[in-house]
Amino acid sequence: MWRNMNSSRVSYFTLAAYLDSGLLRYLFFMMLLSLYLLIVCANVLLIVVICMNRSLHEPMYVFLCSLFVNELYGSTGLFPLLLVQILSDVHTVSLPLCFLQIFCVHSYVCVGYLNLTVMSYDRYLAICCPLQYNTHMTTTKVMMLIVVSWLFPCLAVVVLISLTSPLQLCGNIIHKVYCDNYSVVKLSCSDTTVNNIYGLMYTVIAIILPLVLILYTYLRILTVCFSGCKQTRQKAVSTCTPHLLSLLNFSFGVCFEVLQSRFDMSSVPTVLRIFLSLYFLTCQPLFNPVMYGLKTSKIRNIYVHRVS
Repeated sequence: MWRNMNSSRVSYFTLAAYLDSGLLRYLFFMMLLSLYLLIVCANVLLIVVICMNRSLHEPMYVFLCSLFVNELYGSTGLFPLLLVQILSDVHTVSLPLCFLQIFCVHSYVCVGYLNLTVMSYDRYLAICCPLQYNTHMTTTKVMMLIVVSWLFPCLAVVVLISLTSPLQLCGNIIHKVYCDNYSVVKLSCSDTTVNNIYGLMYTVIAIILPLVLILYTYLRILTVCFSGCKQTRQKAVSTCTPHLLSLLNFSFGVCFEVLQSRFDMSSVPTVLRIFLSLYFLTCQPLFNPVMYGLKTSKIRNIYVHRVS
């Protein structure tokens, strides 16, 4: 129910997209709990494999480790609250917890794209400038790239939330199964021009710019591959395929969520809409460790050797 209220009086939000599933809620709870545990185990396993094997202490695997940590971070920002909400009859979330989830979800997306951008840059140097690779990709530079890919998103999202939190709100109902910034901004009955401008800038910097940089690096890589020998092409394909698949999978989920937030998607069935809105927070954290674990020969060989 919509109510006239200002931001100082809003103490909770109602997540209205949850369906009344009756006893099926326990089945959904077990399925999502199993998925979360699988995500945690898969990502932790690969992080341990990379950290414990000195042969994997190379820039590419350090960036992969950062990517897996981000997947753990993003899924943990969603699943605990999601599991509690599934078992709850009243789907509410407190104001501080809602903004905490907004911080986790938005920073997860931004860190994910920056990680993928850094990884594409690393592959570009390795394939297009192999003789200068060790000179350009030093330990200091690797650490600096990782710090920037985590620090910048956190600062950007803090600004995003600081612009949203003072808004006067005319309601407290969010038509999703988790909190996101734009859903809160849409509840405002005050001027949101600054929020919209910053939100657009944030989307360009966090999503569009990294995508452009990644596409540019891979165009350069393809140019070198087509002009090189067969062995060079095979090496490029084997190292770049997981990265491109991860990028496509992640972008699909994020783009659907952006479109759903800003356009009327009522023609899409509710269950499908909920599933697709959760895709980048549920499927991507499982997709990455499986894809990189299977496609990266060094990781696969070490894991097989340890198991055998």
